[in-house]
Amino acid sequence: MSLFKAASTVSLLTLASRITGLLRDLLTAALFGATALTDAFYVAFRIPNLFRRVFGEGAFSQAFVPVLAATRQKGGEAAAKTVVDHVSTVLAWTLLVLCLAGVVGAPLLVWALASGLKKTPHAYDAAVVMTRVMFPYIGFMSLVALVGGVLNTWKKFAVPAFAPVLLNVSLIVAMLGLVPVFRRWGIEPIYSQCVGVMVGGLLQLAIQWPALRGIGMWPRIGASRDAFREAMKDEGTRQVLRLMLPALLGVSVAQISLLINTQIASYLAPGSVSWLNAADRLMEFPTALLGVALGVVLMPQLAAARAGLDTERYSTMLDWGLRLVVLLAVPSSAALLVFPEPLVATLFHYGAFRDNDVVQVALALGGYGTGLLGLVAIKVLAPGYYASHDMKTPMRIAIVALVATQLLNVVLVPRLQHAGLALSIGLGALLNAGWLLVGLWRRGSWRPAAGWTLFLLQVVAATALLASFLAWASTQFDWLALRAHAPMRAGLLAAVLAVAALIYFGALRIGGLRLRQFVTRW
Repeated sequence: MSLFKAASTVSLLTLASRITGLLRDLLTAALFGATALTDAFYVAFRIPNLFRRVFGEGAFSQAFVPVLAATRQKGGEAAAKTVVDHVSTVLAWTLLVLCLAGVVGAPLLVWALASGLKKTPHAYDAAVVMTRVMFPYIGFMSLVALVGGVLNTWKKFAVPAFAPVLLNVSLIVAMLGLVPVFRRWGIEPIYSQCVGVMVGGLLQLAIQWPALRGIGMWPRIGASRDAFREAMKDEGTRQVLRLMLPALLGVSVAQISLLINTQIASYLAPGSVSWLNAADRLMEFPTALLGVALGVVLMPQLAAARAGLDTERYSTMLDWGLRLVVLLAVPSSAALLVFPEPLVATLFHYGAFRDNDVVQVALALGGYGTGLLGLVAIKVLAPGYYASHDMKTPMRIAIVALVATQLLNVVLVPRLQHAGLALSIGLGALLNAGWLLVGLWRRGSWRPAAGWTLFLLQVVAATALLASFLAWASTQFDWLALRAHAPMRAGLLAAVLAVAALIYFGALRIGGLRLRQFVTRW
């Protein structure tokens, strides 16, 4: 499977995940609005997600996938199976202890993440209860990350990319089926989301195990103390653990930034956490479709190229990924900057979601949009280090970006409130990505192929035309007033975005850019 085809497969399935996720959030906004209890749910759900991103999809995947790919390249399937068995054993026991600690320590975790909820005591108490119910979700999702890492190494991208759809479907079904029941029983309807989260985590794990059995990599998890000790003695396990420590610090930096921002948002106007969450949901479309998809596809291929000492292929794959990021992230960023309110109004402006909520989410979305290129590029640039087993450099850069982000918060939040938090994250991501790029260039891991100057000029010129059209469309129609005509507003948005895409790609074509090179190059 070519890199473009693999990335397209992951992107399309990720798109399905983001669409169902958007439907989930639309239903959440319509049923619950932007209230203190909604904030409580998002805080409670963010806690296991934070640990998942640190231990599961974050540090663990960044350490495990390069080791597994290199082991398979050098030692074959049998050696890789040994690594999978031993790492699975250590991971399972670690998760058991972590989940128990999280359930017991839920009050402390909620206080650390959003102590501002104490202004509304019933919301704070609800966040503690929901955290306890949902914390074991990290166990499911960390095992999902293990299985997904194995499948991606074997170039089986479809099932791991599709799995998140099941979480969103589970949450939607829980809202539609349990909210009326909970209301009749006198239970806060928001608790239906907790049931959906746990069922969704179990389903994501269940759907991937048959695919794992199909490639002969079904892990044998040791249930005894001796099995755990044997797994810890394995050199592959030790290598993963050695790489995880700096990776853990690097990923934790990003999550610490998120924790600080959530803490700050909990002290701002009620609904600020929900506004940021809605903007973040929209940001996940370009970041996941471009950055995550490319990162998932490139990581095992870069690790294999590095293990095979193929420096030319290594550099060319990075160059291809970076060009694709620029091609798609730059116009997306422009769209978020000049066209945020129509996007938010069309997608969220229903039920309990008010006009002011649209305005506030649009402000946050514009802040995130400033740094979209950086947020996406990090997903391609960081694997360039991880594949070489260098976890320390991205960690150091991430720490500097964290400090810069919080210094920006000091300046921006008093003036822009929650939108200042989003803008700080965007600017910090640009700093992070720029530093990673320069580092890869200096060490010779990435050597820019010919034609970058012309390529950038073509993209910037086409983006300027796209932005001009979207800025006109944003003011030409009253997107908030069209709430009473939802189908018309949705159709209008689709038409505007279709014309914008035609303008952008048409301008690239006229400017001489051959888009086919991104398909055929790999």
